[in-house]
Amino acid sequence: MRTKSTYIMLCGFLALISAMGCQQSPQKNIEKTVEETPISVKVKHADWVKNASIYEVNIRQFTPEGTINAFRKELPRLKALGVELLWIMPIQPIGEKNRKGSLGSYYSIKDYTAVNPEFGTLEDFKALVKEAHALGLKVILDWVANHTAWDAVWIDQHPDWYTRNDSNEIVSPVEDWSDVADLNYGNKDMRAAMLAALKFWVREADIDGYRCDVAMMVPMDFWNQAREELDDINPVFMLAEAEGPEFHEKAFDMTYGWEFHHLMNQVAKGLEPVSGFTQYAQKQDTTYGEGDIRMYFTTNHDENSWNGTVYERLGENHRNFFILAATFPQGMPLVYSGQEAGLNKRLAFFEKDTIDWTDTSLVEFYKQVLHLHAGHPALANGKAEGDFKVLAEEKGLYAYTRSKAGQTLLVALNFSNSAQRLMLAQQSSGEGFASLLGSGYVKGINGGLEIPAHGHLVLDITK
Repeated sequence: MRTKSTYIMLCGFLALISAMGCQQSPQKNIEKTVEETPISVKVKHADWVKNASIYEVNIRQFTPEGTINAFRKELPRLKALGVELLWIMPIQPIGEKNRKGSLGSYYSIKDYTAVNPEFGTLEDFKALVKEAHALGLKVILDWVANHTAWDAVWIDQHPDWYTRNDSNEIVSPVEDWSDVADLNYGNKDMRAAMLAALKFWVREADIDGYRCDVAMMVPMDFWNQAREELDDINPVFMLAEAEGPEFHEKAFDMTYGWEFHHLMNQVAKGLEPVSGFTQYAQKQDTTYGEGDIRMYFTTNHDENSWNGTVYERLGENHRNFFILAATFPQGMPLVYSGQEAGLNKRLAFFEKDTIDWTDTSLVEFYKQVLHLHAGHPALANGKAEGDFKVLAEEKGLYAYTRSKAGQTLLVALNFSNSAQRLMLAQQSSGEGFASLLGSGYVKGINGGLEIPAHGHLVLDITK
């Protein structure tokens, strides 16, 4: 649905919301323990969330067939990759009126309780969820609650469910989103129908929750009610495409780390120093509650299509930024479809544009990072996360430790064009420090570690 200009405007709006009321004086360094956070989160996460990473599935582009059944064959591979939570982009029929491109936007929903016949059937989707569950995977469905297609089943049956202008004409939520019509949350009947549709997929397909599109454009009281009523059916996981601590109070387990993502892009361009990550951590620690989970990412469907690939935006440091996303406090890392195959093109948003899976050079890297996130106690999601201490933040070198349950890992990321040296208070002994990405051991030399240009070290430095 989104064009580049609208996407940039929306991201600016999200950043503005995030910045309001959240300013604080910068500090040089931060040493944080989870016990120091005074705010308690009200949403209770399911136990499986603690070790999860998330993978965004673009059914249309994932396989040459572009179907649910064709994607279903990939489930064992994704399980082996190390993800636990699958976010399936919208699978409902796409509107034809005012459609963009030949296939239209996934976010122009024609019927909330049906499946796009180009993707398959409801039975196909049920089978996908059932097999995912058998493998220990969870499935959340992308949900578009803010608007529908112009030829949606609701628009003829219930035209009073839509927002109108002074001329009594139904309007789009944003001018450039010309393929969708804005829903009116002042209408009680519409709210009830939306809740019923949300419940449908939990009951009928046994999904585990939702990723909620432009969640900040839907009233919070609706999300609060939806979470409560969905949990009455089966406890769900809810991801908001939004930022702000208020989303974590009653409705959502996780929110987007847009600000963190934009900071990564700025650091990659040399427009912000790496010390900005420390200031960001301080801000998160005072803004969000203990246990709030932020989704950190180097790409997703919007970023890839409108702002460029990880190579365009992050260059030689794309691996370093993903390690950061997977090891930074409060974060759950996201992998987008094809990212592990070195996706090096902007996928067409409104057309068929199949991902090329032939490049396997990055698969082992992503697998190791995801398994590290899932297996190290200090990297747990939510209240179980470990302590965070910054060791270095200058000349493009950003280094920190994460500690929990007597185990400490060191993350050293060199974003610069030259080798950097990290001095350590403790010496390696015997074979050295065990590498947690890759294999073998790394020895300190004269009290320091050498990190090559655009390189990284992730080590076990447990005393």
